[in-house]
Amino acid sequence: MKTPEPVRRYVHPEPGEDWPALAQRVGSALAALQSWNPHLAIRPPPVVLTPIDVVFVEPPRPDDA
Repeated sequence: MKTPEPVRRYVHPEPGEDWPALAQRVGSALAALQSWNPHLAIRPPPVVLTPIDVVFVEPPRPDDA
């Protein structure tokens, strides 16, 4: 049986949660979270996170490149 591929850890924002609150909740630096999630960080202002967003809480793995 084939071993499943590892999955990069992620969370969904809580309703009304912004970047600083999300960083505090997951225990990561804000700049790191934004660098791991350019698909969200480049949204035009005001950047609003929604509960359906996927926010990665760890950097890309070497084999993800």
